[in-house]
Amino acid sequence: MSKAHRGKGIRELFARGRGECPVCKRKSVKILYDHEVGDQKIKICKTCKAALKHGKKTV
Repeated sequence: MSKAHRGKGIRELFARGRGECPVCKRKSVKILYDHEVGDQKIKICKTCKAALKHGKKTV
């Protein structure tokens, strides 16, 4: 079975969903996960999402 549609949802995003994570400051990573900071919603990378969830990082 082919996997032709894998990643289809991020192809329309700017730079295919890649950029600099505002938490860890890494560049060229996929920033796809929403996180609320106060009143704002920011997009963060997958590793920062997991670290924030488990209490290993703070924003």
